[in-house]
Amino acid sequence: MRTRLFGIRHHGPGSARALAAELVAFAPDVVLIEGPPEADALVALAADPALRPPVALLAYAVDEVSRAAFWPFAVFSPEWQAIRYAVAAGVPVRFCDLPAAHQFALAGRAGGSADPLERLAAVAGYDDPERWWDDVIEHRRDPAFDVIADAMAALRAGEPTGEHDARREAYMRGVLRRTRKDGYERIAVVCGAWHVPALTDPLPPASRDQALLRGLPKRRTACAWVPWTHGRLAATGGYGAGVTSPGWYHHLFTTERDVTARWLAAVAGVLRAEDLPVSTAHVIEAVRLAETLAALRNRVSAGLAEVTEATLSVLCGGNEVQLDLVTRKLVVGERMGSVPDDAPLTPLAADLAATARRLRLKRDPQPRELDLDLRSPGGLDRSRLLHRLRLLGIPWGRPAASTRRSTGTFRETWELAWQPEFEVDLVAAGVHGTTVAGAATARVRAAVTDAPALSDVTAAVERCLLADLPDALPDALAALDARAAGDADVAHLMAAFPALARATRYGDVRGTDTGALRAVAERVLARICAGLPPAAHGIDEGEAARLAGLVDGVHDVTGLLGDEATGRWLTALGRLAERPALPPLLAGRLARLLSDTDRMAADEVERRLARALTAGTPAAHAGAYVEGFFAGGALLLVHDDRLLRVVDRWLAEVAADQFDEVLPLLRRTFGAFADPERRAIGERAAALTDDVPAPRVADGLDERRAELVVPVFARLLGVGS
Repeated sequence: MRTRLFGIRHHGPGSARALAAELVAFAPDVVLIEGPPEADALVALAADPALRPPVALLAYAVDEVSRAAFWPFAVFSPEWQAIRYAVAAGVPVRFCDLPAAHQFALAGRAGGSADPLERLAAVAGYDDPERWWDDVIEHRRDPAFDVIADAMAALRAGEPTGEHDARREAYMRGVLRRTRKDGYERIAVVCGAWHVPALTDPLPPASRDQALLRGLPKRRTACAWVPWTHGRLAATGGYGAGVTSPGWYHHLFTTERDVTARWLAAVAGVLRAEDLPVSTAHVIEAVRLAETLAALRNRVSAGLAEVTEATLSVLCGGNEVQLDLVTRKLVVGERMGSVPDDAPLTPLAADLAATARRLRLKRDPQPRELDLDLRSPGGLDRSRLLHRLRLLGIPWGRPAASTRRSTGTFRETWELAWQPEFEVDLVAAGVHGTTVAGAATARVRAAVTDAPALSDVTAAVERCLLADLPDALPDALAALDARAAGDADVAHLMAAFPALARATRYGDVRGTDTGALRAVAERVLARICAGLPPAAHGIDEGEAARLAGLVDGVHDVTGLLGDEATGRWLTALGRLAERPALPPLLAGRLARLLSDTDRMAADEVERRLARALTAGTPAAHAGAYVEGFFAGGALLLVHDDRLLRVVDRWLAEVAADQFDEVLPLLRRTFGAFADPERRAIGERAAALTDDVPAPRVADGLDERRAELVVPVFARLLGVGS
């Protein structure tokens, strides 16, 4: 009976290449691999060519999906090469790490230890552990894995073993003992190099390991293969993650000869795809520079450091931005693996996979824009799926601004980017249902059941309509109606109303019946119109600014409910504008909205502005009125000389000691104008003359009523009548 221990570096191409050769030479009867034993039944899928790395084993606690861990495998991962060898040779494979069921229950870290090769490489003067592995281990003629075992033993000598690693190694030894007892003659053990000394004969007494593992808690755990990406291998966290250059490692493992030249040719291809000038002469010179640097540094061949320096100096001309592009697209890359269609999936994940195939939506980690025409069945179905997934907390698609110019509501633009972590989110969302539509429906019902804020219920209704969830809509509308009827705070109603009004339009494009929703929206608007005057009474400037913003939000969407609703709203604004003692910012905003909708005559607009900017008005109050009136547009000042003259005269008369007080308000207002608008205002102001037109006398002056005022003015002025 013979056992070979192969201490490897997780995700190391040197380890993977050396291991593949050693396994062929050793020809084991069974292969033990560091990993979760719960995944033993999934190893056979590695024979399916549709299981293409990078992939990962996902293990999760059935009763708490948030407790999950990934074991990623790239084509250059030694563990993957061991699995592929065993499957091809018909040799049994067993995972021998501490079961995830125990690791989840212990709240420990599922996965491997820190990379010990970094310590050895640093001692040898290397900044890249993989380069040290290639130069010192892979190119030696004597057995490299024996050398690594000796190095690990030296590193671990006198160093205490942590509790978590002690349990893991105790379990590994137990698996090794059982495998020997099963009668296997040639056993290959593939594990992190750090664990090799703990598995080397003679093993400690089995009773000691059993005592260490006795009584460990466990949780019911499930496993599945999931696609992974090179980008996720480069991210810190997870088992053996943190590989900074997976694209480079993939190139090292898959390229037999001319490694440097082929890599720099690929770099040139990336830069040329961005229309950057890179010639064949550039590539030749970059290869020469990389190989010269390697020779000067006494290295066997050019590594990532050398090719990166050559890329920056020759191909990128010293431009760090271009180098970042190469790093993102090539050194890291976004290669994504795949799993077979018949691989075990949760019902929800299977439904999503089938729906995505039907709608021709590819799970691609590279962000891409998807423009949807909601008038077509395919575009509408894709939109519904993406909105349903967002309800489930799986943002495969994020709403984006379209590069196409379109003002219609029939178009949606999304940015799609699939992340491997969504696989865990799918498992977690499976508690709500077995299909995407069913789970999203249950999620909406749960969201509106707990009587959240009115704005949250309104947002849930809007998302329900976007996702086309007719089974959840009645519950959401009932919750909305009840919440709106019981909410006495007009500000809450105003904050919730825009989403509610926007939702009523979906019946036109999506074919959804929104009659009940429109009835609720009209009732909410009626309550807003009735409660607006009391809400504006006795408020300070801060509350006035908040109320003005809410007024703008309601004003922008009332047109979606039709002319009758718009008329009711404008009438309410007109009545509020007539109330005395309104905060100046709110008064200015109301005057502007009524002016824009022709509900306030130009003469009245000028009169109110002039009154707000009279000499007796505090500068801060005048500035607040100007901010409220002119916020959001400067066209009135560009086209109406009378308003411009009023503002210009007021600014000229502001006292020096008050100017600093009003300046921030003016900057906030005028700074929001576009540059051409500010320039036009300045030119018009410079052209103003000092000739002030005589006051106009309105037609039909009632002289009798005017005479009644004269005695009052006489008494105020202290003169005879």
